[in-house]
Amino acid sequence: MDRTRHPALRSSLFAALTAATLAAAGLVAVAPPAHAADTDLMRNGGFESGLDGWSCTVNSGAPVSSPVHSGTGALKATPAGSDNAQCSQAVAVQPNSTYTLTSWVQGSYVYLGASGTGTTDVSTWTQSAPSWQQLTTTFKTGASTTAVTVYTHGWYGTAAYEADDVTLTGPGGAPVQIPAAPTGLTASGATSSSIGLTWSPATGATGYTVYRDGAKAASVSGTSATVTGLAPSTSYAFQVTATNSAGESPKSATVTAATTGGTTPPPSGHALVGYLHASFANGAGYTRMADVPDDWNFIDLAFGEPTSATSGDIRFNLCPVTECPTVESLADFKAAIKAKQAAGKKVLISIGGQNGQVQLTTTAARDTFVSSVSKIIDDYGLDGLDIDFEGHSLSLNTGDTDFRTPTTPAVVNLIDALKALKAKYGSKFVLTMAPETFFVQLGYQYYGSGPWGGQDPRCGAYLPVIYALRDSLTLLHVQDYNSGSIMGLDNQYHSMGGADFHIAMTDMLLTGFPVAGDTSKMFPALRPDQVAIGLPASTQAGNGWTSPAEVTKTLDCLTKKANCGAYQTHGTWPGLRGLMTWSINWDRFNGGEFSKNFDAYPWS
Repeated sequence: MDRTRHPALRSSLFAALTAATLAAAGLVAVAPPAHAADTDLMRNGGFESGLDGWSCTVNSGAPVSSPVHSGTGALKATPAGSDNAQCSQAVAVQPNSTYTLTSWVQGSYVYLGASGTGTTDVSTWTQSAPSWQQLTTTFKTGASTTAVTVYTHGWYGTAAYEADDVTLTGPGGAPVQIPAAPTGLTASGATSSSIGLTWSPATGATGYTVYRDGAKAASVSGTSATVTGLAPSTSYAFQVTATNSAGESPKSATVTAATTGGTTPPPSGHALVGYLHASFANGAGYTRMADVPDDWNFIDLAFGEPTSATSGDIRFNLCPVTECPTVESLADFKAAIKAKQAAGKKVLISIGGQNGQVQLTTTAARDTFVSSVSKIIDDYGLDGLDIDFEGHSLSLNTGDTDFRTPTTPAVVNLIDALKALKAKYGSKFVLTMAPETFFVQLGYQYYGSGPWGGQDPRCGAYLPVIYALRDSLTLLHVQDYNSGSIMGLDNQYHSMGGADFHIAMTDMLLTGFPVAGDTSKMFPALRPDQVAIGLPASTQAGNGWTSPAEVTKTLDCLTKKANCGAYQTHGTWPGLRGLMTWSINWDRFNGGEFSKNFDAYPWS
């Protein structure tokens, strides 16, 4: 492609012609010292060879054939969450030299810059470029600088941008060398579906590629990765390579590691989960335990609540007769629980709810939580526990940035408490969770207060709890209601009330996702039998009610890959466990529409 001739070329030509003229006239002239012409140092700056030589964060960049500024290729990069879609290239330069950096861009809030200059790093940007616009900046390298990083990026939460014809003009440095193979590859933290890897940094590397059994499994910028989507009790061979603008290193030595066996999956078949208003009354009316229809496989008693937010002391009592005139006696309630269990149903105590804030900020509160929940389980002969922490029950402290190793006391203590209950009651203990989308799927974009602070510290705060208990978790049924719009794995926002929302939100749980866009911190996929979709049973039960027809579309897409609409799932999961609803009471109030639709669905 055409390049503007550098002024230095014109100066050299003028000097040579002047010297020749003077010599012809018999005059003596001294020619200026010769030097190499400045050249464009970028590798594949026009993206004619795809992304060769470039590295984009979180796989945010892709080569496109349209729109382009010139030639047949350009870059299109899409910001998502806390990732600004930066695409960069390391370029060899000379010390104490001046360089001009240019690029043609298109889009909103597009940046061009250079870092590692050894002097003052530079960047320039445009707020709005509806058509191709050229950005230009200059810099001088430091006394010991031999390489700089040239980059483009967009801005958080904005639309995709395009870049083309990136040039860096100046004296060339020594060629960038392909890094040596990484050393020190180690596997650790194996679960039933994931294995963690770490290795030593390789000199000159700008990124790393992880291989599983010879096939690419992940690309990361740091020296660690978690490979997800693995089968239980299976051995895998891992290698890693180092990459930079010169290419990819040889593969490292092989490390073999195996996933754990996980827990025994629940009985085959699909399940309907419902909450029973057992301790209070509302517009749906009171339903006796004996009157709960046989459709319901899991019955969650709503709610066990704390004596205070930080006490950890959980209490559960039947709705008082003054509030619920038709409430049964305690003896009849317990007898009905046994009858349900004899029919194969699971009855759990659900802790929290909208009004039951639980914050286990101390070890004393943790221990009280374990003892008080155990007392409820034992007194009523229950099968286990449902965690329905909402509001401000879970929040991450500033600096708590890795869901795999949480440091916030309220989170750590909850994890320890649930592990203690699981250990106490053994393999038959049923553990379910009902977080809101804000605490789970929003973690794809934001986690806690974020690397710079200022975010809501509750973002993704359930993720460390789910991750730590993933091998003990019976069911996760995220509340796909009372939710704002959430970004899916397609980097598009999805809104509640239709099949599209449930498909996108459930796909995230069954596929796994990088937390806050960081591919080195992958939240691993759950097993299909661990996942149910949470929905309101009627328009009165909560915002985001979904019609039976849209619920059927959701199940068709996730279990059969049919009727998916615009969203493309990352798999098909006929073993999806089922549906959860708030609530059994509201479903009865609405004529049983929700449970009847579930019963009528052709799962196979």
